[in-house]
Amino acid sequence: MPAPAAPPNQSSSSTRQAELAGLLTTEVVFGGVLFLVAFALFFYLIRVVFQEHSQVFDNWGFAQMDRLRAAHPGLRWWIQNVLTWFGSVWFFVPASLLTPLVLHRRGLSRYAIELLASMGGGLALNELLKAYFHRDRPTTALIHQYGLSFPSGHAMMSMAFYGCLAWLAVQHGRHWGWAAALVCFAVLIGLTRVFLHVHYPTDVLAGFAGGAAWLVLLRTGIRLFWKEKKVVNTNESGTNVTE
Repeated sequence: MPAPAAPPNQSSSSTRQAELAGLLTTEVVFGGVLFLVAFALFFYLIRVVFQEHSQVFDNWGFAQMDRLRAAHPGLRWWIQNVLTWFGSVWFFVPASLLTPLVLHRRGLSRYAIELLASMGGGLALNELLKAYFHRDRPTTALIHQYGLSFPSGHAMMSMAFYGCLAWLAVQHGRHWGWAAALVCFAVLIGLTRVFLHVHYPTDVLAGFAGGAAWLVLLRTGIRLFWKEKKVVNTNESGTNVTE
């Protein structure tokens, strides 16, 4: 006698479990590795700055920027008035509102939500970290800046904004060149803070690490959510057709 067929509900449940197991894709694994690297780097910097009180890396970073500024005096105006502005609140507030609106009007509402979440969560996380570590800014700053120093807000928010756009560029159209350019621009903005002595190099590196960790965590979580939702909707549609 042939074995009795599995009940429809049991078959549907088994299929859903198999599909959910497939959520652990290469992207998720790669994202997990990136998160662990960024997370480890952030905590290593905490140890260097707040436990070992080492200034070796900071002094080296400032020295490199001082040499660059001495060799190219005209750079300061461009960095102070143009480049660093693209990592400031004056840029990010309108950009964080207008860019999602453009994405939404182009039928990319999911990406718009991801960008808003990246910026909103990144800003909240940066403020919490600054308040917790309470590190003062360098006394050698070339321009006056308010607020605390660790981690750099410019670096962290640049990674959250430009990094998110880079990820979306790869996911939506495989635009690797644009993605690389956006990430490089985020790094450049962070370096301007060291050039102007408004942040220690360790602040900027921590901002990059914190922003990258947050972005990877957010993107991985969102990807899992949308995939699981798609699986559930597909199974519900299949069940309705069977019924």
